[in-house]
Amino acid sequence: MLKRMQDKIPAIRVYSVRALGRFASAEDDPDNDTILCAYRKALESDQNAEVRRNIVAFIPPSNSTMHDIVRHTADVNEAVRKMAFVILSKKFPFQSLSIKQRACILQRGLHDRRETVQAECLKMLKDVWLNKCCQGDALVLLKYLDVETNETVGESVMLALLKADAITVQDGQGLQRFVSSTGRTEGQFEQAHQLEAEEALYWRVFTSYLHSEAQAKGHDAATTGGAEATMNAAVATEKNELLDRVLPSSMVEYVELVKAHLGEGPHLHFVARQLLLIGKHMDFSDAANRKTAGTFLHELMCFPEGHLEEENDVIIGDGLSLGGEKQWATAVAELAWKVHETPREFAMMVSNVVADLSKPCREGGASVMQWINSLAAAGFLLENIESLQLLTGCAIEGHELLGGLLLPAAKHIHTEVQRAAIRCLGLFCIKEVKPSLQALKQLRVILLNGVLLSQKMASKALFDLCMWHGAPLLDRGISLCVTDEGDPDGDSGLPALELLAQKLDVIDTEKQHLTENEDGEEETLQGILAEGFAKLLLQSKTFSDIIPLQEPIFTKLVRLYFNEETRNTPRLRQCLAVFFETYPSVSLQHKGCIMKSFVHVIRSEWPGICGNGNGTHSNAAMRRRHATKLSKFLLQMLHQPLFEGVAPSRQTFENGEVAEEADSHSPKELPKPVLEFDEELALRIAAEVSGFSTQRSAAAKSYVAMLLKILCSLEFRESEQEVIKCLQKLLANIKDALVGDRQTIKDIESFEARLVRVDKTPQATIADTDLDRILRNLGIDELKFCENEAKTPAPPSTKGRRRRVRKASSSDSDSSVSPVARTPAPPTTVRAQRSSKTAAMGKIRSDLAPSKKIIYPSSEEGLDSDASSKNDTDSEDNFSESGSDIEVGTAGA
Repeated sequence: MLKRMQDKIPAIRVYSVRALGRFASAEDDPDNDTILCAYRKALESDQNAEVRRNIVAFIPPSNSTMHDIVRHTADVNEAVRKMAFVILSKKFPFQSLSIKQRACILQRGLHDRRETVQAECLKMLKDVWLNKCCQGDALVLLKYLDVETNETVGESVMLALLKADAITVQDGQGLQRFVSSTGRTEGQFEQAHQLEAEEALYWRVFTSYLHSEAQAKGHDAATTGGAEATMNAAVATEKNELLDRVLPSSMVEYVELVKAHLGEGPHLHFVARQLLLIGKHMDFSDAANRKTAGTFLHELMCFPEGHLEEENDVIIGDGLSLGGEKQWATAVAELAWKVHETPREFAMMVSNVVADLSKPCREGGASVMQWINSLAAAGFLLENIESLQLLTGCAIEGHELLGGLLLPAAKHIHTEVQRAAIRCLGLFCIKEVKPSLQALKQLRVILLNGVLLSQKMASKALFDLCMWHGAPLLDRGISLCVTDEGDPDGDSGLPALELLAQKLDVIDTEKQHLTENEDGEEETLQGILAEGFAKLLLQSKTFSDIIPLQEPIFTKLVRLYFNEETRNTPRLRQCLAVFFETYPSVSLQHKGCIMKSFVHVIRSEWPGICGNGNGTHSNAAMRRRHATKLSKFLLQMLHQPLFEGVAPSRQTFENGEVAEEADSHSPKELPKPVLEFDEELALRIAAEVSGFSTQRSAAAKSYVAMLLKILCSLEFRESEQEVIKCLQKLLANIKDALVGDRQTIKDIESFEARLVRVDKTPQATIADTDLDRILRNLGIDELKFCENEAKTPAPPSTKGRRRRVRKASSSDSDSSVSPVARTPAPPTTVRAQRSSKTAAMGKIRSDLAPSKKIIYPSSEEGLDSDASSKNDTDSEDNFSESGSDIEVGTAGA
């Protein structure tokens, strides 16, 4: 059965999997480990979905196999994913899974793209995890998920159970039972007990679901008529009544409940945020309720973000958002917009808070925490208003905010204060009709001379402003500012995009320089710059200011991607990889720019990226990895189709160059851009492949095949006859590296035919000294050809699948190659077993004349006949692995 697990027929492998499941079912069987190893290996590598599905179904449940089952809840095949959820519900107890595994399983299953998989995951969640393991109590289930860490998973679970009618609320349950009135004085309450994190999330999702259902049914009742409208109205009324029973009975009770949890410290911050989101569904139609909620919001926004610990300021959260985290600021904003419905009221309320918090900062003597809190409130204000005109007549107007708070904070000595101020300056300029010169100048100064943390924030702000206002508006303002005020801060007055492009030349991937963005991902300055330029280049039709800089910027991005130091920043590498895949399809003009940039990098840095032609490099694996990656990108960009419906039209730039642009008349006729340095690139690739022609490993074959695909994709000018001769001679020395790769051999022969067609002097050859001179000019000092010229050449195949001819010698180069008649392929027979490969090769060598040189036939002779048998292929594979290489004739090349 273990042997049949490797069978080439999937059905046999399926039956062997099922049979091995019976052997593995016996307890204390010494063969269990062997069977488990076979299962796990097949589960990792088998390409057949039915085989993987049966392995998931029959693999014995244990701690070692649990990870394999969980991993295949994300299998590419729907049936395998569905079976994984079935096995998890039947064979693995809920408590045996870790919290991370539970969250991962539910996140994948409840959001699967197939409804059948979603249904199986919901069945497991409802029937097994909820009813069987948690006795139908959703709060117990949420405790097993750690909702403070996996909030989105807990929310998805609650919504799925609510939609499936798996949760019911009994009388007396709700938020009202957490606060009980003493009846002594209005507004005085004693807290029954605090909410747990699971309870807060439970009631937040439950009230939100009730509110949305009531709104939907009410809308249906208003848009329909008759009995259907009556039924929808009854359902809406029922939902609203249940919502009233669940929520606190008055706004005063709600405010006291939130304050009670806020006063307990940061460990109840999650619960307080859930309560803020619940407040959106309170009744704000009463003026008294709105007044009470407005007073509470003012106090809430003035609540300090950090605290003192051993006479040091401790900043809680990111130091940028209100309350220390973006989720808290979003919850406050949602509640504030419910209390103050008009933008003017909202701006007046928040501006009052900013004025109160920033008073010590404007008057002097403020601490770091006061600066941080006031800047967080200012950023909250700027994020939630449409224009600075709304601040006219408010407690703090736009010019006061800029001159009294933001600019002084941007010059503060503390890094966190400076970073928060730069973020606010970027938001301030976006809200202006024309960006302030003072703010732009400060952003540029920080980008040039600030600390790295502030430079990252300034880069983000400048990219946002380039997209919002346009780079010319920023550049005109800076030129006036530099002219009037001189250059005290080292600002040379360069355009904003050129200033940002200069920062791409420095790598800052050290761990102490890494910071986390809003999504918790580590980022560097180069990553921010690369992402910003990628957005501008992809939208170059809208942001046309990037067009004059696209070639040097693209060259910088290529160098940055192939720099080994960027390996520590996966976000940067992922961003550039996606950009390189997308950018060629934007327009034909961009494709030409990409080709020039790639060739420029190859010309200047090919030895550093890929090694030189003789294959010498300090790290061969690194060279192959980089060269293969570079080749894949270049091959893709040569053949990447444009978006459907886009065709080229001619456009003339200011420098006189003619480029291709989009048009909508002939989407199928897309001429290939002619590259000036295609010949040079071809010589470098051919020289690189020559150093690996004796390699027989799978990695080397893949590497060589990828480079040769690039070579076959290039175009040449007929004027470059010397280069064409060099390529013809180099190709004669690299063919035997392709034994077994029939498709690449076909491509090379087609490429040779193209070279013959553009060769104006087919009778002439190039001397070895001239070839060495040309390669030395490219930086390739010594060309290492394949070492098999000194070996005894191997004989041609006798199976009749290929007929080989002897190439004419140099003495009779004028004569043409005489074709040899093809003999029909013999009938397929079973090949006799060889006792020894060494003996067989010795027999072959004894029958072969040592002076013969064997070459591959031309493509017209049909290298790959459909009549060839599998035994012929096996013979060639064994022959190529034996070490006796086929010598390539060079006479007349």
